[in-house]
Amino acid sequence: MNTRTLITRIATHLAAGAVGFAAGIYTLPILTAPASPTVDEISAVAGQALFTAHFKRDLKDSDALHWGEGPVTVGATFISLAGKLAPGPDYKLYLSPEFVETEADFLRLKTQMVRVGDVKTFENFIVTIPAGIDPTKYSAVIVWCETFGEFITSAKYR
Repeated sequence: MNTRTLITRIATHLAAGAVGFAAGIYTLPILTAPASPTVDEISAVAGQALFTAHFKRDLKDSDALHWGEGPVTVGATFISLAGKLAPGPDYKLYLSPEFVETEADFLRLKTQMVRVGDVKTFENFIVTIPAGIDPTKYSAVIVWCETFGEFITSAKYR
């Protein structure tokens, strides 16, 4: 086997490995996600909402792999989405005193935000607000990928 063939084989194997690794990172959260809340469950909590907002795909730092869409409701004890998020690992839900739509803005304001909890489903979610967090003291809800430091989506609710 000549050197050129060896280099070609190594390069193609590395490329195939990289594609497989990337596909695994993308699909693992989908495969391990719990069942999404039903429309009836979302409707039941949405009826208790203090605020409503809407995740939109066309935010500054949203792209084909990082987006959310659908109505969001914020209650005294929960935040829910009747929509979809781009699949990904380690999504966290934050409340912010200001609306943000870029990673830079998120990082700038992160110390003023409060992390509400984990988002584990990509179609509909209900996240319980821990005791001691008052959503009326904030104005926006944000989904952030903690592992990769990626802005996913946000919505201003007041």
